[in-house]
Amino acid sequence: MTIPMAGLLLADAAPGTHPTISVCGGGGFLCTYDLDTLISSGIAIAVTLAIGLILVRTLRSGKPGRLQMVFELLLSYVRNLVKETVGADAPAFILPLAATIGFFILVANWLDFFPLQQPVEPANADLNLPLAMGLVVFILSQAYAVRVRGVGGYFRHYLRAPFPPLTVIEEVVKPITLALRLFGNIFAGVVMVYLLGSLFEAWAGASVLTSALSPLAIIGMTVWKLFDVLFIGSIQAFIFMLLTIIYFGQAREGVGEEGYEARSPA
Repeated sequence: MTIPMAGLLLADAAPGTHPTISVCGGGGFLCTYDLDTLISSGIAIAVTLAIGLILVRTLRSGKPGRLQMVFELLLSYVRNLVKETVGADAPAFILPLAATIGFFILVANWLDFFPLQQPVEPANADLNLPLAMGLVVFILSQAYAVRVRGVGGYFRHYLRAPFPPLTVIEEVVKPITLALRLFGNIFAGVVMVYLLGSLFEAWAGASVLTSALSPLAIIGMTVWKLFDVLFIGSIQAFIFMLLTIIYFGQAREGVGEEGYEARSPA
C-alpha cells in the first residue's frame, strides 16, 4: 500500500547516498561532485543572500523594522563575542565571517524542515560541505596567527611545553573536529527521519488503520523535525560560529608572554 505522506516526509533513499556529477570528464575527486550538496547549498546560499538583500533594502535609521531589529540584536551579540574572545582590537573581518557562516548554516539546517527529496537533501549531511567551511576557518585563523605573532613567533608556539607534537596535532585536527561535529548531528537527524519513516511504513503497511494512522505519523514526524531541525540545527549553527571565533582567539594566545608583541591585524 502506498502511503501519501511517504513522498513528503520520508526519505526516498538510504542516508549517505549522494548522486554525483562530473564537471570535467574525469573520475577523480577534482572532477566529481555530489549533486545534492551542490543544489542544497546553492539553495541555502540563495536564501541567505535574499534575506541579506531584503535587509539592506529595508534598512533605516530611527525605529527599525522587525527583521532589522532581530539582525541588530544578533550582530551585537556576535560583536561582543568577538571582543571578549579575540580582543577589542580584533580585525574587522572576523565579525562578518563568523556571522555569515553561522547564518548560512542556520538556513541550510532549517531548510531540512520542509519536505525534501533527492537531489535536494540537507547540505550539511554531506561531510564535504562542513569540511570545506572548517578548512576555510582553519586557513584564515592560521594566517591571522602568523600576522599577530610573526613567522618566528608562529612556529615557536608549536614548540611550547609540555609536549610539542600534541600542539601540532591539536591545531591540525581543528577543521576535522569542527566539520565532524556539524556533520554528525545533521546526518544523525537524517538517519532518524529515515528510520522512523521506514518503521511507519512497515507498521502501516500491515495495518487496516492506515488512513487513521497517517495523520498521527505526520504529527509525530513534524514534532521530531521541529526538535531536530529548529532546535538541534540552531545549536549546531551557533556552535560552529562560536568555535570560529574561539579559533581566532586562540590564534593570538601567548602574545606578550612568549617574547614577542602582537602585530597590528590591519
